Amino acid sequence: MLLHLLYILAFTILALLAVSNLIRNLMTLGVESQRATRGWSPPGQPGSSSRPGSIPHPELLDSTGNVIDEPLLVMRSMSVEDAREQLDALYESSPGSSTDSRDDV
Repeated sequence: MLLHLLYILAFTILALLAVSNLIRNLMTLGVESQRATRGWSPPGQPGSSSRPGSIPHPELLDSTGNVIDEPLLVMRSMSVEDAREQLDALYESSPGSSTDSRDDV
């Protein structure tokens, strides 16, 4: 009975530590993300900071070094037939595909 209580107590403490660490990490991440997007400017520009974590990822910059303010993924809507045609073309051009095995199905 005592071992059961020790087991429950130990895992309760571990769970509380994990949850508190998760909350602390989320709060830190939120503060750092707000700080990074609010005060960033390209190196050499007025207002640029010398902190190593203040430069965003290179994929978020355009060719001149400015932050991109547009969506990074733009999806074009297409009909089901167009999608099928493109998939069929990919299938036909893939190595090892044969047209006679497809006709049998």
